[in-house]
Amino acid sequence: MPLPRRVVVSGVVATVVLGSVVGAVLWAGRDDPAYQPPTSRVVQPGAPGQPARELSGTDLSQLSPPGFTAADSLFVQGMIPHHTQALEMTALLAGRTTSPDLTLLAKRIEVSQGDEIARMRQWLAERSVPTAGPHGGAAHGGGAHDALMPGMLTPAQLDQLRQARGAEFDRLFLTAMIRHHQGALSMVEQLYATGGGLEPASDQFAREVNADQGIEIQRMQQMLVKLG
Repeated sequence: MPLPRRVVVSGVVATVVLGSVVGAVLWAGRDDPAYQPPTSRVVQPGAPGQPARELSGTDLSQLSPPGFTAADSLFVQGMIPHHTQALEMTALLAGRTTSPDLTLLAKRIEVSQGDEIARMRQWLAERSVPTAGPHGGAAHGGGAHDALMPGMLTPAQLDQLRQARGAEFDRLFLTAMIRHHQGALSMVEQLYATGGGLEPASDQFAREVNADQGIEIQRMQQMLVKLG
């Protein structure tokens, strides 16, 4: 999913415009002598009837980074239980699968999402934002599955996964984790749609989630095809 590039200039959303590379071969590789990295410029929209203004490097150096919003807080609060369930799912592999590829994938998920949970808790603590969401419990779900985040499994679906073994487990796990990851991508999309992601830290984290889980979805889809 393509994500927006925005900055806030004195409370106004500005657009980051990628500049063209004059005289360069646009599709040259990075090792090609003709290659030049793309330039960018930041344009601040003008008042009604007034032209936009391109900001200089000096202008940008004097700007304070935008702060976090309620959308950022809700995103982080919701992503913690979302990631936590993913780790609950990977913990089920022991004794249920013999697939080295699936085991390796699960280890990647455990390491990356475990680290991200720690980062999200730190993000909340540094901003004095509670871990729980406004509806109580663990931010839209967690142990209470009456308001699950997108893509999360119900208790019945988790029980079904626990009962499976062998190829049946592999197929159920991959199908469920693909849906789980797609839910995370929906949460990223919702973050930007509701005005979040302007703060550099929340923007960076959301983009990492979007990129990493998008790659893992492709990998899991390939593994699912091999299972038949």
